Amino acid sequence: GLIPIAQSVGVTLLPPRKKITVMLIGSHSAGKSSFINWYVEEHIQKPGGAIGTHGFTFVTSGCKRTSLTGKATFQLYPQFKQFQKVKGVSEYISTEICTSRQKQFSLVTFVDTPGLVDGDMKYPFDVDQTILQLGDVCDLILVFFDPIGQALCKRTLNIVQQLKVKHGDRVNFYLSKADEAKGESDRQKVMMQIAQELGIHDFDMPTIYIPNPNKPSRCVNQIEEVCHTIQKTIDQTVQNTLNTLGKDCEVVCEAVIDTLNNDRLCYKENSSVCNLSCALTLLGFSVMLLFILFISNIYWELLVVVLSAYGIETLLLYLAPFMRALDSLPMQIQLIICGFLMQLSVILHILAYLLFNSKPTLSGKQKIELQEKLEYVQEMVKPKKKKLHVIYHQQSIGDQD
Repeated sequence: GLIPIAQSVGVTLLPPRKKITVMLIGSHSAGKSSFINWYVEEHIQKPGGAIGTHGFTFVTSGCKRTSLTGKATFQLYPQFKQFQKVKGVSEYISTEICTSRQKQFSLVTFVDTPGLVDGDMKYPFDVDQTILQLGDVCDLILVFFDPIGQALCKRTLNIVQQLKVKHGDRVNFYLSKADEAKGESDRQKVMMQIAQELGIHDFDMPTIYIPNPNKPSRCVNQIEEVCHTIQKTIDQTVQNTLNTLGKDCEVVCEAVIDTLNNDRLCYKENSSVCNLSCALTLLGFSVMLLFILFISNIYWELLVVVLSAYGIETLLLYLAPFMRALDSLPMQIQLIICGFLMQLSVILHILAYLLFNSKPTLSGKQKIELQEKLEYVQEMVKPKKKKLHVIYHQQSIGDQD
């Protein structure tokens, strides 16, 4: 309920994501699809797909097994709609939804990227820029290097270098298919070459491969390190979400309070403006009355028609000194004063009309609703956020114990 409350006071909040996004990058046949199949324990991705037709595939969990095309994918993931503008990408984006609940798959969305190759290979879209832009919105980037094939693929290395500079804390390197290398010396040689090409000195590249009981290997398999990294990213995302919830509560409360305070100021300003407008209106009528008296003194017959004989007697009783003073003035001066009074009266009425335009204010019902929303955020949402924080920390401590 926090997002509708925020919208009612002109604040836009992003809804928390229920899953993290993990992007896999690597050369052709680096083992990206095989890893996804191993993680979800289902055959979702086809390993070693044709280079020319392989695009971006989102793999996520759902209620039933189904596949989605590009447009449906963008509807499912609105945060990726910006890629619709990239020429050619829409036709090469799809989503695979499966019912697996293995490991932490229910909290993860994998993005399987096209296999990268050097040479004259032309992609139907700008694959380099698309991967770099995806890196901006992904929570974790896994880079797989194949020790026997395309480990030193220039395209892969160039993309990885740029991602490392921009998102160093999200990028993790792995030597995939490590069991297919001839020996430990070959694996070390490949890792040193990769580190040299990337210009990285403090380099960590766990060796991983898909376990196969029928194909034992003496190579150390650190594939569980990948699962640990994914779990760590999930935990960090949960913490960030809780922290964001607290900040959003503060932003919404401040916006509601500001709205109520601004309404009070507008009400006071409207009252002041209304009083000033009324004063100008009364002053305008007074000036108009003087104007009428001047005109009547000049045109006595008009005054007789308007007030009758009895009215004239009453008027002369109270305004005799004023009328004598008017009679002492030359006719030309009286006409000038009449013109001035008429203009002044019109100006005062115009000013009163212009000032009467008041600022919009909240109705009584709207004020009550805003106050209730403020109390809801302060008394319900904030305590719930603190409670979730406590539960999360207790679970974290329990897991460590």
